[in-house]
Amino acid sequence: MTRKLFLQAIIKFVSGILLLAVLLFVPAGTIYYPNGWLLIAILFIPMFIAGVFMMFKNPYLLKKRLNAKEEETEQKHVVAFSGLMFLGAFIVAGLNFRFQWLLLPNWAVITGTVIFLLAYVMYAEVLRENTYLSRTVEVQENQKVIDTGLYGFVRHPMYSATLILFLSMGIILGSPISFAILLLYLPIIAKRMKNEEEVLGEGLEGYAEYKEKVKYKVIPFIW
Repeated sequence: MTRKLFLQAIIKFVSGILLLAVLLFVPAGTIYYPNGWLLIAILFIPMFIAGVFMMFKNPYLLKKRLNAKEEETEQKHVVAFSGLMFLGAFIVAGLNFRFQWLLLPNWAVITGTVIFLLAYVMYAEVLRENTYLSRTVEVQENQKVIDTGLYGFVRHPMYSATLILFLSMGIILGSPISFAILLLYLPIIAKRMKNEEEVLGEGLEGYAEYKEKVKYKVIPFIW
C-alpha cells in the first residue's frame, strides 16, 4: 500500500458520494429524500469495505479498479454513453420524488434493495476469482483465462453483476422512469462486450477456446 494509492482511493470515494448526492438531492429540492439516502448507503458502505480489503490484501487490483482511462476508442464511447445514462437516471429520480410523478411502493423498494445487495455479493465474488479485472479493456502482462467459478457459467460475470446492480438502482430510488432509463445499459454493455471480446481474442492466449467452452456472455441460457 502506498500513500498515493490511499489518497487516490479516498478522493474518488468522497467525490463519488458528493456527486451522487448533488445529482439526487438538488433535483429533489430537499435532502429529505429517503430513497436517495438508501442508495448512497448500500452503494458506498460495501464499496468502502471492499476498498479497505483490497488496499491491504490486493493493492494491485485496487489500483487497476481505480484506473478508468480507456485506451480503446469504442470503450471511450461506452463510458460517455454510460455517464449520460446515469446523469439522466439520477436527475429524473430526484425530480420524480419532488413532483411525485410515479412512485414505486415500499415493498418494491425493499425488493430492489435485497436484489442490489445480492448482486454486490456476486460482484465481490468476481473480484475474488479474477485478479486481472480492470475498469478498462486491456490485456495485462501474464494474464490468463479464468474459466472456473462464475466464469464457468458466463464469460462476463462482472457485467452480470453490474447489470443487476444498475437496473435495481431505479427501483431503490422509487422511480420507474429511472428504471426505464437504466435499461439503456443493455445496448451499452453489448457494445462494450463486443469490443472487449475482440481485444481479448487477439491478445489473450486461450480465449478463443474459452468462448467455445462457455457459450453465454452474461445470462446463462439467454445471453
